[in-house]
Amino acid sequence: LIFIMHLQEFVTVLVRDPRIQKEDSWHSYIDYEIFIHTNSICFTRKTSCVRRRYREFVWLRQRLQSNAVLIQLPELPSRNPFFNMNNPNHVDHRRQGLQEFLEKILQDALLLSDSRLHLFLQTQLSPEDMEACVSGQTKYSVADAILSFASLNRRFPIEDEEEKQGKNDADSDSESSSSGLGPSDDSISCGCKASPASEES
Repeated sequence: LIFIMHLQEFVTVLVRDPRIQKEDSWHSYIDYEIFIHTNSICFTRKTSCVRRRYREFVWLRQRLQSNAVLIQLPELPSRNPFFNMNNPNHVDHRRQGLQEFLEKILQDALLLSDSRLHLFLQTQLSPEDMEACVSGQTKYSVADAILSFASLNRRFPIEDEEEKQGKNDADSDSESSSSGLGPSDDSISCGCKASPASEES
């Protein structure tokens, strides 16, 4: 007897590890780690880990909606005018809402075919760079961007070394390196670190 096992495709997404990031002496925002583990053929990388902030989720939802007009997209956790980033309940409520949003989106085959979603989940490119990549204005393809980010996204050198380098290079740290493929090695700590951004969260 020959048993043929069909592996069920799965996508696990976790939104976790909220961190307060300082933009400047007046402004701070919270970003969250997005961890993906999957065996789906839709994904270039089977595991990935990036950090995103709330306003980037808002951007993603708007772009997905404009591409899939007939689909009713799930809602993001609403903007709370009294949101306090020092209140663990507020932060965790938003984190849960962001995770539920991604879980629902990743169940829709049409949305899964949108390259912006993959760049959002598997690179640290800014919204502007994601748009440029998707519309063919970059030298690299979507897959190139994801694989390039993955090759930078090592757990080496040791975290302490990276933190030291991160401090020295804080001035030159930017959302995209000279190659345009996301942050340089120095700007990644423990596989995930926020890219600096100037817009409001």
